Amino acid sequence: MGSNEARAAVEAVWRSESARIVGALARYTSDFTIAEDLAQEALAEALVAWSVGGIPAEPAGWLLTAGRRRAIDSFRRRAVRDEKYALLARDLSEEEPGVDTLFDPDAIDDDVLALMFVSCHPVLSKEAQIALTLRVVGGMGTDEIARSFLVPVPTIQARITRAKKTLAAAHVPFAVPETSEIPERLGSVLQVIYLIFSEGAFASGGDSWMRTELASEARRLARVLVRLAPEPEVFGLLALMELTSARFPARLDAAGQPILLEDQDRRRWDQSAIRRGMAALSTAVAAGRGLGAYGLQASIAECHAVARTAGETDWQRIVILYEGLGQLVSSPVVELNHAVAVAMASGPAAGLQLVDALANRSELNGSHLLPTVRGELLTRLGRLKEAKVALLEALDWCSNAAERVALERKVAKLGDRLS
Repeated sequence: MGSNEARAAVEAVWRSESARIVGALARYTSDFTIAEDLAQEALAEALVAWSVGGIPAEPAGWLLTAGRRRAIDSFRRRAVRDEKYALLARDLSEEEPGVDTLFDPDAIDDDVLALMFVSCHPVLSKEAQIALTLRVVGGMGTDEIARSFLVPVPTIQARITRAKKTLAAAHVPFAVPETSEIPERLGSVLQVIYLIFSEGAFASGGDSWMRTELASEARRLARVLVRLAPEPEVFGLLALMELTSARFPARLDAAGQPILLEDQDRRRWDQSAIRRGMAALSTAVAAGRGLGAYGLQASIAECHAVARTAGETDWQRIVILYEGLGQLVSSPVVELNHAVAVAMASGPAAGLQLVDALANRSELNGSHLLPTVRGELLTRLGRLKEAKVALLEALDWCSNAAERVALERKVAKLGDRLS
């Protein structure tokens, strides 16, 4: 086997098994930072060994065994000066594990769940949580993460390095939190996965309106999490992702330019994703605890999913759902979306009144979202000169190339109508 084939094999195994590999090594060493380093060393060893001897029958088990042997060697070297490492070296070397021992089915779920909680620990910044989660749980390379978030590779590498040092300095244990801590900590995990999905579904910058590979990775993480922690709000987040991603096939035209929701060909929506999303939402509702923020957003997405045409959308229900969401989440973006729903349900004048009130509070200054909505509502009211000014302001703030093209088209159409 050549080096290219070996590299492809290593990358494929790492992408699908990284959480289990790092989790198992962390369980054996009781140290997340050491475990991640050992896993990376095992990957480097595999690149050489597999290009010579071919892919082993159990590639994930091979990587785990290689990582464990490196752990034993490292601890033995340190044993002369540190009693703790001496004990670890002795314990690890007492029994050479096989694949079945390393992939203990009773421990895997806890390993992966603990890995998620460690990666999203509140001692880390949100940027560090995202980078570390994509790296060790999602198995993405630093170059992939950098491309997804449009930042230099060294920036991502620095974030991951700082995150590992911060976790080590804070003595964060590799373990699922105590029962009393899970609700708060689970919220952090959910938020990180939600942020990853949001950047994939609505790219903040770059040339493309979407980064589907990033959104797909977030969905995969949510599917893992829903098996490990089947809480209503986890199902709510998964439902939101499925129902939102169902519209992806219809969101871009042949040239890669955005197609707004009301103009999309709904026949192109992914019906299997809609069914999965509705099933997940039903599970969240059936728990009987009331829907959280993600569940409410999923309910809004469901309203769009079940409407055969844009005109059949139940905007009155969406207004009510946004009002409920606003009570749970204090966010100007939620208020802006509520204003859009009001405009659709009760007319553009009613929506514009809410948008102008939000603009007066200056909470969305520097964002293209508010002037974009304002320009659309002014257009519908026939106030074309004001609409053009608003859309030009939106253009000034918009950093996504595809979205800028859509805004430029709107401005051009207004220019034609004004001339």
